[in-house]
Amino acid sequence: MDWIEAGIGMNATKASTDTANTPERSVQLTQVMEWTDGTMLPHDDALAAEEPLEIRIGAFPATTPLTVTMRTPGHDEELAAGFLLTEGIVSDAAQIAALRGFVTSAAGKRNGVEVELRDCEFDPGQLQRNFFAASSCGICGKASIDSVRARALLPPNPGFRFDPEVLVRLPEALRASQAVFGRTGGLHAAGLFNAVGELLVLREDIGRHNAVDKVIGWALLEERVPLSDSILLVSGRGGFEIVQKAIVAGLPVVASVSAPSSLAVQLARELGQTLIGFLRGRRFVVYAGVERIAKI
Repeated sequence: MDWIEAGIGMNATKASTDTANTPERSVQLTQVMEWTDGTMLPHDDALAAEEPLEIRIGAFPATTPLTVTMRTPGHDEELAAGFLLTEGIVSDAAQIAALRGFVTSAAGKRNGVEVELRDCEFDPGQLQRNFFAASSCGICGKASIDSVRARALLPPNPGFRFDPEVLVRLPEALRASQAVFGRTGGLHAAGLFNAVGELLVLREDIGRHNAVDKVIGWALLEERVPLSDSILLVSGRGGFEIVQKAIVAGLPVVASVSAPSSLAVQLARELGQTLIGFLRGRRFVVYAGVERIAKI
C-alpha cells in the first residue's frame, strides 16, 4: 500500500497509544471572561477544534468528492479509511491503494483527504451518507436497519468472552489517555481494548462517530480488521451509528458510559453483538449479548 503524505505506516502502532502529544490543530486557544463569585477576569481558554474534512475518492488527480464531515483535525487519513469501511465502500485494506492529505483553503489548511482505490466498484452518484437526526422519525428506524441487513454483515465473533472485572477498569483507562479532553473538556473518545483490558488505540473527536471511524480506520490500515477479539469503549452514548460501524469492523463488544438508543439495542440483538451501557464505577447494564460475559 502506498501511503502518500499520510503520516502513517511503520510507526502507526507506536503512535496509537502515545497520548503525550496533542495532535496538531486539535486545540485552539481563545480569550474568555470568567465570572467567579462576583469577580470577572480574562484568561486564555482551550477549545476543541472543529473544521470540515472533505473526503474524495478516485484515481489521482481526478478524484470525486464523496462527503464533508465536521471533525477535530488529527488522524484524518484514519478517519477517511474508517469511514470508507464502515459505509461499505471498501471491505479490505488492500482496496485502499493510497491516501493523501490536501490543502482545501487559501489559509493553507489541510482539510481534505484523497483516497485512491483499487479493485473496488462504486457509483459516485449513489454514495450519499444518511444521517438520522431525530429519534421521532417514523421511517428512520426501519430504513436504518434495512440498510444494514442489505449489506449481509456477519455476526461478530460468538466465541469471544470477557471478564466484567476487566470491563469496569476501562473507563478510567480511557479517561486517563484523553490528551485533548484534558485540555478542553469538549471531545468524545473511542478506545479499543483487548480482552485483558490493554488499550490498543484511542482517538478523540468533536463527533463520537468520527472518533469511532478513526479507531476503525487505524485498525484497517494496520490490517487488524476484523476486530474479533476486541472491545470498543465510547465516552458518550451508544447510538445506532456507532453499533453499526462496530459490527462492520467485526467488534463483538461495544460499551459506553451512557445509555444506548432503542435502535442501537435492536441492531445489536439482531446481529449478535454485546452492547453495554452505563459503564460507571462497578456497575453496567447489558442490553444485548450477555452470553459473552465470562463471569456473572
